[in-house]
Amino acid sequence: MTSHVLSQLRSLEAESIHIIREVVAEMQRPVLLFSGGKDSIVMLHMAAKAFAPARIPFPIMHVDTGLNFQTVLDCRDRWVDRLGIQLVVASVQDAIDRGLVREEPNGSRNRIQTPVLLEAVEKNGFDAAFGGGRRDEEKARAKERVFSFRDDFGQWDPKNQRPEIWSLYNGRVHQGESIRVFPLSNWTELDIWSYIAAEQIDIPDLYLAQEREVVDRDGMLFAVNEFTPLKDGETSEIRSVRYRTVGDANLTAAVESEASTLEAIVEETAAVRITERGATRGDDKVSEAAMEDRKREGYF
Repeated sequence: MTSHVLSQLRSLEAESIHIIREVVAEMQRPVLLFSGGKDSIVMLHMAAKAFAPARIPFPIMHVDTGLNFQTVLDCRDRWVDRLGIQLVVASVQDAIDRGLVREEPNGSRNRIQTPVLLEAVEKNGFDAAFGGGRRDEEKARAKERVFSFRDDFGQWDPKNQRPEIWSLYNGRVHQGESIRVFPLSNWTELDIWSYIAAEQIDIPDLYLAQEREVVDRDGMLFAVNEFTPLKDGETSEIRSVRYRTVGDANLTAAVESEASTLEAIVEETAAVRITERGATRGDDKVSEAAMEDRKREGYF
């Protein structure tokens, strides 16, 4: 007898597509925040499914820190060309040159992305922004709703969130306010990789293990490149590594791995016990509340 029960992946996909369609139905001018990482790629892939055979009815926006891996930018451009969608680029370097933000001494541009994002949202009149955050990634994201209300300063108040009983979403906003929407809230890293493997989705090759020149800094393996050159006294080595998450090249570390195929990544992910951000993102190690502090200021 034919079963009509959806698998775990198809159930998650259906939920996410429903959320994406709900935003388009409720909001005036949504945008999809696209970093070129695995989560935003999966989100964009499902947005294409949600409205096929028509085009995606909203643009995507990349907050470009100027510290991106080139392979990530190449993958971003392939998706834009393939889907024929509008790409809005909000440049952190341009904001620095204009004096909107100031470079931080530690070289991180993570926190100063926020004013750039908020300026671009206001300039383009976006009232909803899709983000690829998942609740399993980090504790601040774990307590955020699917529809995350932001005030007219772009700020998030975790104590002022709207109920989402029976998956009913309230997208009502006043002038200047906006909603951040997280269609992948209930996904895990394993779900993401299982879906990418099942759908054979195009991703940056950084996620696949290969021999790379890296340097060990406080137990984290950073690729030696234009953004992370060797410091005096440091020595590099060649190791088989891959990236579990993709952020700024000067703050995102790789992990030792032999997983050079999507199927191998699924197997490897099923065995890990620490989130990808906790394992590889130097910008999240500033403090225990680093992510929540940034989100309160208006971060993704």
